[in-house]
Amino acid sequence: MNRRQFLQAGSALAAVTAVPRILGAWEPSQRYPDPAIKILDPSFTPYRIVQSKVERIASGLRWAEGPVWFGDGRFLLWSDIPNNRIMKWEEQTGEVSVFREPANYANGNTRDRQGRLLTCEHLGRRVVRTEYDGSLTVLADKFDGKPLNSPNDIVCKSDGSIWFTDPPFGLLGNYEGKVAKSELPTNVYRLDPANGKLTVVAGDVNRPNGLAFSPDESKLYVIEAGVTPRAIRVYDVTNNGTALSAPRPFTTAEPDGTPDGMRVDVNGNLWCGWGMGADGLDGVVIFNPAGTRIGRIDLPERCANLCFGGANRNRLFMASSTSVYSLFVNTQGAIGG
Repeated sequence: MNRRQFLQAGSALAAVTAVPRILGAWEPSQRYPDPAIKILDPSFTPYRIVQSKVERIASGLRWAEGPVWFGDGRFLLWSDIPNNRIMKWEEQTGEVSVFREPANYANGNTRDRQGRLLTCEHLGRRVVRTEYDGSLTVLADKFDGKPLNSPNDIVCKSDGSIWFTDPPFGLLGNYEGKVAKSELPTNVYRLDPANGKLTVVAGDVNRPNGLAFSPDESKLYVIEAGVTPRAIRVYDVTNNGTALSAPRPFTTAEPDGTPDGMRVDVNGNLWCGWGMGADGLDGVVIFNPAGTRIGRIDLPERCANLCFGGANRNRLFMASSTSVYSLFVNTQGAIGG
């Protein structure tokens, strides 16, 4: 099977099964502009498309995570972690189907620079690559001879290196993984594309979660989930793009909000999945490069992760608890996320 056949057929590991679109009481706004899109700072105004509204494209999930767009196939994949499957939505038909089941309680997904799917697995405690023929290649499952915790989120840099976070969330219960002992610190790792060597690029983050590069890849943003309030940290990317330095706070989720996954647009703004804040916010919070909140998207559910897609990378896909939502915006996602 070549790449084109893979994109058309999905995974060779499991049959693609149609799933009914279970739509509940939520309905899109009938107004333009959509009141769910909040401008917190005038600088966010140019990014809102007045005639664009939040749409729900899938529901009936248990915990949606790790969306990734396949533009050459015109489909979206995402993980439904407790159901142990990866789901698929097709842009042309709106059909929702099962892409892979079982999926080792997959969480974060992205694509490498050859267009292959990269996946973080909680149950496998590993990072895998889906080849064009549908087979899986294990890229990382150990460090210093010890098993990884539960790889969570993942990005691919322009040099082909793979960066991922490794908190213990998949080891804490049997809902999103399997109870097991953590044998390693909660590190951020870099996988070298030339020799497959795994190195720790940040060992100072308490339960690292989402991560994203700035558009020029000079900075790496990492969500720290093991502190109160949760925080987003930023590092300088150094040593010819292979290391991190100068860790510093970017913003905190005050008073008790929960940032999770995030992506960056071409203007350097961070679009962060959000939930459980004291003000009742569930959805997406947008920060400018200086760390100022400039906008938000209110959703009826906590948003765990998101990605940009569509023909022009200007459609935001939001994996939000039991549903997936989308919104056209007046910017584009940075390449690599």
